[in-house]
Amino acid sequence: MDIYGFYKGNVFNAYEYMGAHTSKSGTLFRTYAPNASKVSVIGDFSGWDDIPMKPAADGNFYELTVGEALEGMRYKYRIYDKNGNFIDHCDPYGYSMEIRPGTCSVIRSLKNYRFSDSEWMNRRTDCKDKAMNIYEVHLGSWRKETDEPGKWYNYAEIADPLISYVKEFGYNFIEIMPLNEHPCDESWGYQSTGFFAPTSRYGTPAQLMEFVDKCHRSNIGIIVDFIPVHFAVDHYGLTEYDGTHLYEYPSDDIGYNEWGSRNFMHSKGEVRSFIQSAADYWLTVYHFDGLRMDAVRNMIYWNGDENRGENKCAIEFLRSMNTGLKARHPSAIISAEDSSAYPKVTAPVSEGGLGFDYKWDMGWMHDTLDFFRSSPIFRSGLYNKLTFSMLYFYNERFIMPLSHDEVVHGKASIAQKMHGDYEDKFPQARVLYMYMTAHPGKKLNFMGNEFAQLREWDEKRQQDWDMLRYPVHDSFRRYIRKLNMIYLKYNALHYDYDPTNFMWEDCNSSERCVYAIRRKSKDGDILTVLNLSDWYQPDYTVKIGSNFKVKLLLDSDCQLYNGRTPEGKTSFQPHDDMITMDIPPYSGFMFLLSQDNRQVGKNREAN
Repeated sequence: MDIYGFYKGNVFNAYEYMGAHTSKSGTLFRTYAPNASKVSVIGDFSGWDDIPMKPAADGNFYELTVGEALEGMRYKYRIYDKNGNFIDHCDPYGYSMEIRPGTCSVIRSLKNYRFSDSEWMNRRTDCKDKAMNIYEVHLGSWRKETDEPGKWYNYAEIADPLISYVKEFGYNFIEIMPLNEHPCDESWGYQSTGFFAPTSRYGTPAQLMEFVDKCHRSNIGIIVDFIPVHFAVDHYGLTEYDGTHLYEYPSDDIGYNEWGSRNFMHSKGEVRSFIQSAADYWLTVYHFDGLRMDAVRNMIYWNGDENRGENKCAIEFLRSMNTGLKARHPSAIISAEDSSAYPKVTAPVSEGGLGFDYKWDMGWMHDTLDFFRSSPIFRSGLYNKLTFSMLYFYNERFIMPLSHDEVVHGKASIAQKMHGDYEDKFPQARVLYMYMTAHPGKKLNFMGNEFAQLREWDEKRQQDWDMLRYPVHDSFRRYIRKLNMIYLKYNALHYDYDPTNFMWEDCNSSERCVYAIRRKSKDGDILTVLNLSDWYQPDYTVKIGSNFKVKLLLDSDCQLYNGRTPEGKTSFQPHDDMITMDIPPYSGFMFLLSQDNRQVGKNREAN
């Protein structure tokens, strides 16, 4: 490792130098503790007695090879401060940890698995002009052996059923909530103690590699949540690692955040090297296809508060990290979960941007859900909530998220958010997802949403799969599957960031609360008509232009999906340059508009 580059914040591979590395002669331990008076390694191999480590490099690092230290053994670093007091810490660069409530690092080799996904890796893209339909998953509560605490499937066991499910229901990416080690199940991984350690709740590093490898062999991309902002307060982790505030701010005013965790001090080079090495680690070692950076707003502004001003050091770090990651992994996807209006989040760094590939459109999410919560009698006045997003859409490259954050903590599940009684929620949820599919932007949907789960998500329980015994939930999932397959198939829905791809065919029918969206491509256009009122609307007309053939792709009100319209009986009539249709309450329609080449030929002959 370049020691000078480490201090400058330019290193992306610190994990190759730091941590615990196995060899035929034992295990080499190495840690960075510049303010310690001395450092020992303790573990299963020493009866948990001190084995003093030796100063290395410039004296700020400590290292030792222990012949008796073998793979699978637990260890910690015993770090003494200037006063001779010590705290036992897990390894900041450790490759594995024991299962909670244990807090020890575990010696693991990263050479126990050989990937067979070279074909995928060679043709992988960041999907700017391709379909990206993301199924967001909390791995411990998608499916469980039982709902007893600690009864999870491991990475290898859950791979086949999850991949099969995702492929069957029309998703081509999985996004997994944080897999870094964390002490508390309820934090979902966002309070990390092991930035290089896949959580042992679900198995070993080799089993995680197998999981990712299987995704790629099945043509499924996989993204993982990454936390560059903060870390857990537990003193066995990074907190006051060498007896001083090595990773965090010394002032509590900016040292703690709204979640009660410690903020990284991004102005320090060794902290920058630590974070960006962790980011590179998941992409390089585990072959993940992308990182979703959590809470980016809290890096742009001090503790996420715009009134406190910009954190210029953290902003510069984001630019530097994203530039380095994209140079090393050009086809990887780096997305920002950012609720701010800070400009150019997805613009290249060379153009003054932050260098992300995508940004979550939190504004679209809030406006859309607010609209669907509202009573139909007020929707004419709220009509522009569903059109406003297109006024700013081309400022960034957006992902449209209906994520885990929207189905917890008293917010209700997506289906439950729909206005009205039980029967009215399902048709509205169907038309919500049709609107989401028609709207430009890549798509993200959290597990359980696809079958209209009614209870809020709980990380302690698996999804309510027994709900699929009820026709209304099973038919909703079949509807989402059909919608997803349409999205994956038709190119018109993929060119999200080309302004010529999108147009409103109708965004002025506020009294009727009807919208018409058109997505264009040379392979055919997709026209979507949405009635978000609670009344039947006969003889609605929308222009499509001349020489188009019209094919109905999906009617959200079809009886196949628990609607009212018999299959094949959807009422619409193409004529001249328009479509006239009768629209039931809370319904949506998707049409394929393809050029009628025979008619075009006749017109040319006539001319």
